[in-house]
Amino acid sequence: MTNNPATSRLKDKVVLIAGAASGIGAAIAQRCVAEGASVVCADYDAGAAQALADGLGAAAIACRCDVTDALSASSAVDIAKERFGRLDGLVHNAAAPSTNATVVDLDESAWRRELDVSLTGAFLMSKFAVPLIAAGGGGSVVFIGSQFGRVATTRAVAYCAAKAGLIHLAKAMAVDHAPDKVRVNSLSPGAVATTRLLRRFPDFDAANAGLGPAHLLGRIAEPDEIGAAAAFLLSSDASFVTGSDMLVDGGYATR
Repeated sequence: MTNNPATSRLKDKVVLIAGAASGIGAAIAQRCVAEGASVVCADYDAGAAQALADGLGAAAIACRCDVTDALSASSAVDIAKERFGRLDGLVHNAAAPSTNATVVDLDESAWRRELDVSLTGAFLMSKFAVPLIAAGGGGSVVFIGSQFGRVATTRAVAYCAAKAGLIHLAKAMAVDHAPDKVRVNSLSPGAVATTRLLRRFPDFDAANAGLGPAHLLGRIAEPDEIGAAAAFLLSSDASFVTGSDMLVDGGYATR
């Protein structure tokens, strides 16, 4: 499934995407560029981020970013300012590999890594990005959550906790930064056809067969469907949307 945007609603906007190199992050970067934005593709994997930026052309640049490190997060924001002179949007999509475990057998280091990347990473990226967004007259922050921030699943305590925290972090920030004209929302997908699923399934057909029936629409999502939703939240079309968690889960959480 491919969405072909006919709009330029992000024209002249600058968006920093943390966790941009592949999957949902790459789809968001592609959609933002297609809608007229300039994009900073930030990722722990600098080579993959650069390859994405090269493919997107002059509207995109890449940088290495470890979202768990304050200096690295600050540097990514500085790069956006130095290259484009402003920042209008932040997307936090960075996530650690999930560990299949209950609270009893989950290793403490895996717990900390999950929360550090998803939740502390969002905090650090926002800490440095929000003042720059506010200085430019306002904009949008989008955290990529999950339906499992709303409902639980088996043997995923760290992932569920991190995503639930991310959703509420967005709400708390929305309260704090509404006077700065900075909107803050989370976007919670269901299962998406990215390489994360290939750790559990041999291919996307198997993933769709296994996970699709849990969604009301009977299938998993394509990355560009999440990219389209993120572009909406980043744009002025969502000018009256803040403090919300936007479910793009094919109806999964309604059951």
